[in-house]
Amino acid sequence: MNNPVNLSFDEMWEKIIVCDKTYDGLFYTAVKTTKIYCRPSCKSRKPKKINVEFYRTIQQVEEAGYRACKRCQPEIEHSPHTQLIKNVTAFLINEYKHKLTLQDIAEHIGISPFYLERLFKQETAETPRMYLEKIRIDKAAYLLKHTAYTNLEICYEVGFQSPSNFYKVFRRLKNCSPTEYRQKEKMVL
Repeated sequence: MNNPVNLSFDEMWEKIIVCDKTYDGLFYTAVKTTKIYCRPSCKSRKPKKINVEFYRTIQQVEEAGYRACKRCQPEIEHSPHTQLIKNVTAFLINEYKHKLTLQDIAEHIGISPFYLERLFKQETAETPRMYLEKIRIDKAAYLLKHTAYTNLEICYEVGFQSPSNFYKVFRRLKNCSPTEYRQKEKMVL
């Protein structure tokens, strides 16, 4: 059940910059200059982007000659439910474009929807739906930044069923509309 996540280098880079705990265990950040690897949520000083490599498993990163960070201890699982949460998050990341219900996610993982929601919220402080919305908005932000797709094309590309819901969720998570976000990013570049 250990699914690799479909994230680009830039998307993984963004996750380590914001220390996103929900991606812990889905990939590892290795720093070429120090030969140390970390979790995405590690609070250590961030390396230069050119010195970073990403690995999907601890085995891969250790075979490449890296040692574990003493601060975030990526080789130690912190919860007995870590693997289950990893499976849920990997499923959500890989299937975000599809219409997903809690029942669909629970059936894929093999537990009841009630237990899944309770456990996921306990471990991540978010419901699976909130997490899925966050993934979709992160993908939308990436597309707004790096493509010329229209807002409507992006809305459907990232899995939203209606533009009104897309705009509402985007504004809630990014504190601006998709158009405003795109304009801000153009000013930065």
